[in-house]
Amino acid sequence: MRTGVRVLIGLTVAAAALNLAGPAAADPTTTWKWGGIHSTDGWATAWGKVTVGQSGLVVHGKLDDSYGKGCSWALIRHQNARNGRWRTDGFYNCVTGTGTFRKDVGGPLQIKVQVCRGTAKRPVNKCSRWKTVYTQGG
Repeated sequence: MRTGVRVLIGLTVAAAALNLAGPAAADPTTTWKWGGIHSTDGWATAWGKVTVGQSGLVVHGKLDDSYGKGCSWALIRHQNARNGRWRTDGFYNCVTGTGTFRKDVGGPLQIKVQVCRGTAKRPVNKCSRWKTVYTQGG
């Protein structure tokens, strides 16, 4: 009889721990897809997903350069959940066709993506608006 009570208490504690950890921690297959972000001239397009990784969230994406002259850029901004600071990372593709990128962002409050045209050194112009692809709790 006492063993049955211990098992029941153990299951209750385990269930409570899963509820407190949140849906992303409980289900490692959670994915938030985003797509169809175009530069204002239409020559650069990015799409992808945000997944749960070993140490937080991971942004996976594809960046298509349809023009062939210049480069396409995907800029990823993420807000740190600990200090509220924003960090921006850029990925570029200077070859006609589709390239891939991946960025570990930890546990951010939100993630935004912008697509631009530019040079091999930096994005210059034709930028889309920032699109929110993930928000914590929403």
